[in-house]
This record gives sequence, C-alpha cells and structure tokens, in this order.
Amino acid sequence: MNVTWKSPSNIALIKYWGKYGRQLPRNASLSITLDEAHTITSVTTEKKRTKKASCSLLFEGKPNPVFEAKVQDFLRSIQKDFPFLGSQHLLIETSNSFPHSAGIASSASAMSALALCLCSLDILHGGKLPEDFFRKASNYARLGSGSAARSVYPEFSVWGKTNLVPLSSNQYALASPVHYHANFNDIQDTILLVSRSEKSVSSRAGHALMDKHPMARIRYRNAVVRLEKLLSVLTTGDWSAFASIVEAEALELHALMMTSDPSYILMTPNTLDIIQRIRDFRERTQLPVCFTLDAGPNVHVLYPYYEKRKVRNFIQKELLPLCQDNQALYDHMGRGPIQIFE
Repeated sequence: MNVTWKSPSNIALIKYWGKYGRQLPRNASLSITLDEAHTITSVTTEKKRTKKASCSLLFEGKPNPVFEAKVQDFLRSIQKDFPFLGSQHLLIETSNSFPHSAGIASSASAMSALALCLCSLDILHGGKLPEDFFRKASNYARLGSGSAARSVYPEFSVWGKTNLVPLSSNQYALASPVHYHANFNDIQDTILLVSRSEKSVSSRAGHALMDKHPMARIRYRNAVVRLEKLLSVLTTGDWSAFASIVEAEALELHALMMTSDPSYILMTPNTLDIIQRIRDFRERTQLPVCFTLDAGPNVHVLYPYYEKRKVRNFIQKELLPLCQDNQALYDHMGRGPIQIFE
C-alpha cells in the first residue's frame, strides 16, 4: 500500500520556546501555515518478518542515514499505537520544496507529512477511522517535532492549552482559533536568507536551556498576554498592533537565547540591519509590514497581499543586498496539507 501527503511548514507569531515531558509546550503558540515551503512524503508498506518498526528512507532521492535513524526511533516510539508497524516495513521517500538552512522549519513540514501518511496507512491496514483525522495527525506530528503539530492545519493554528481557545490542548494543535479580519487574508511572507550556515546551537538544545533560564516565568507570562492581544487583533484587522506584538515576540525569543546559560547569539549584523530598515520603511511610508524571526539569523518579512507590489519593491532594492547571494524565498499563508493521489 502507498500513500502520499504534501504538508507545509509554518512560522510562529507567538513562539513555542521551552517544553516538558514528551514534547509538551510550556506555553501556547500561534502560527501562520505557509504554502510554497512544503514537504512531499510518500510511504509504501511491504510485508516483513521482524516485529520491530523499521524503515528505509530516501531524502530527495538519496539515502540519509541520520534522518532515517531519527525516523526509525520515532516509529518505534509510537509502534503500540499503529499495529501495522509490527508487520510492515516502510519505504519512505521525502523531499522539500525549499533549501536546507533557509530559515524554514523543515522538521515541521517533514514530520507533519509523515504523521499524515501514518494515519492514512493505519486506516488502510484496518485501523479505526478517528473521529478527527487531523487532530490525531497533529498529536503524532508533535511527537516528532513540536512545531509540526501546527502544520496539519491551514492559515492560523494554535498549539498548547489556553483558556483563550476552547478545546485547545498541549497534545495537539487546532485550526482557526478566531474568525480573522479580511486584512489578514493571504498574509505574504518573504524569507530573507541572511545566512545559509548551520546554526551554532540547535533548537532542541535551545529548548532545553529554558529549563533553568532565569527569565522563564516572565517569558511564559508574556506569551499568554501577547496571545490574548494577538487573537483580538486578528479580529479587528489592526496591522499596526499586529506588527508590535509579532516583533516583540521575535526579539524576546532571541533575547532568551542571549541570556541563557550558556548564552549564544544567532542574529548577525545583517539581521539587525534588515530589522532597522524594515522599521524605518514602515515609519516612512506607513505601510503595514513587519518582521519575525525563527531560531536563526534569517528574517521573515510579513505584509498583506494588497501591498505586495510596494513592499516587494522595497525588499528587492534595500534588503536583498543584505542577504547571502541576494537570495529570498517568496511565500504566503497556505491552505494546509493535501493528500496526493497518483
């Protein structure tokens, strides 16, 4: 049997930074699902004799032993929930639409695509059709990569228990936490590739450093306050308030890195230059545009589709020269994963 899913990455507006237990978040996060940045994963099952979960993996047509080992560990950790893994060897072929180290969470798109494939295969192999297929996929995607929980949904997604969103949970994400204003339809996200180098500190290590961080309590309180404000702003269409909240979250994320023990800095001089130019451009033109950052040096420039021409002219003239090889990726808010039928 064979199934194929295409699943997108996402960019968090309210950040998930710090976890406990088995991939459970210390605070609720909210993200935009992307569109052009996605992973396509195809999984074929074949009978085997051994009872341990096993797989063979090709990443973009080539063996990738490190990724294969990670996936195999993941499969064995969830084998009790997917009985077919005990009798079927998985042949996995996966590829990304975006380059490595591009400031896009490849683990979010990769693990959500894999989780969707597993949930589909479970049904084909006689498993019970879940009451909510995507909620189940979100739960298992989370176990592979926390942010992957949000990638199984379109547009805006919330992951983490919060009184602000009914039915929210640390176990899985939810789609469409609010009915958002038309001003936020099809948000554009241009990802500026400031550096393609490997990060000096992984996100996994960064999460671990939050356990003893002196600012942890303040951080989690700030996340709650900002989430409440942002959910309200999404309903009013206020881009100025949106920018203020999103930028504060991005800068606090990097402030936490710079004040952890040991401390580390992922922003570069060009990252800071780009941030200042975006703010100067916004003040000069009064156009709705802002930035956010992932755990790396690259900058996500967010702006509404109806100002695309003006903002992209600014990006190409003033910001691309600050990027490695003048590179940027042009993306926008997406409609979530889709199953591909051949």
